Amino acid sequence: MEMSGLRKVDPVKHEQKRSEILGAAIRCFIWDGFRGASTTDICTEAGISPGHLYHYFPSKMAIIEAMIDLGLARTAERFEKILAAPDVIEALLTDIEETSLRFRPAQILNLDGLAEAARNPEFAKIIERHTKAVRRMWADFLRQAQSKGRVDPGLDPDATADILIAIIDGSRAMPIRNPKLDVKQSTAHLKTMLVRFLSPHEAQSTAGKPRPQSTSRPLKLVRKR
Repeated sequence: MEMSGLRKVDPVKHEQKRSEILGAAIRCFIWDGFRGASTTDICTEAGISPGHLYHYFPSKMAIIEAMIDLGLARTAERFEKILAAPDVIEALLTDIEETSLRFRPAQILNLDGLAEAARNPEFAKIIERHTKAVRRMWADFLRQAQSKGRVDPGLDPDATADILIAIIDGSRAMPIRNPKLDVKQSTAHLKTMLVRFLSPHEAQSTAGKPRPQSTSRPLKLVRKR
């Protein structure tokens, strides 16, 4: 017997609205930081009321958790593409350049997230969970690349994963430390470092050759008022 008065939720529309709210939240976090952006700001950017927001996310932390999960899913997809590339290290370098050296939103969110984790224990737990998941992805990626003969088999995957995560964090800080950074030159040096670090010994004779500069452009965000 169907009960009257109960509203049926369309799962497709529900997920679409969640995605829209997440997009609005990400923009707010980029503009005002994880601490500064409020749920009111997010509702205004998403064009919904606070009461409507809670049909999708019970709190700001729940939004951040969902944002982290979305990022992890996209990271997993990128690892699959990198592993399928003819040259794993070259594909990895391209990914770092496009998602770190040239992608301002990632730079802002990464650094602000680490800063917030240093002062907010609840946020620190979210960052710890995210880091564990990313480290696991890196280690799995490295093991698969080693099994295919594309990465030095003498490297410990877990220890190497920690080093690569630090390199990613550092590459995202570089354009903020130096707004006039020569990305092309930095990418060439990064390639030399990654080839020497990751390549099987017999493949390191070709290390350090620069490649053409990416034509990708940084994302520009225009805040709606």
